[in-house]
Amino acid sequence: MADHSEKREFEAGTSRLRNFLQHERESGLHPAIKALHERPNSRSEESNRRAVEYARIARGRSV
Repeated sequence: MADHSEKREFEAGTSRLRNFLQHERESGLHPAIKALHERPNSRSEESNRRAVEYARIARGRSV
């Protein structure tokens, strides 16, 4: 019997969280996320080359 009250409180907390998350999902994108998606892609060839070299080193290959 003592466990039932804690179980109900836990279920009430999870249902509140579930309803909150549903509301947030339905409300649309956050303005900060929208701004990040609209920002132009600013990758330079230098950063791409650096990533290629890091990957090569991580794989254990030499020049």
